[in-house]
Amino acid sequence: MSFDLSELKKLSREEKLRLFEALHDDLANSPEASQLSEDALKESLRRRDEMIADPSIAIDEDELWRRVDEKK
Repeated sequence: MSFDLSELKKLSREEKLRLFEALHDDLANSPEASQLSEDALKESLRRRDEMIADPSIAIDEDELWRRVDEKK
């Protein structure tokens, strides 16, 4: 597979984020996505348990993007 990295670098930040999200979603839905390492699975379960124990630490999607935009 071949692609022109210089063309990707010309994309706007929003276009890059959309591309990233599309690639992420595609990878997340692939059969290989369910093959987490043991460490990744343990961390995922730890975070899940932390959220269950204290739901107030959760942030919604709007807050997530506010924080991302804040880093610009």
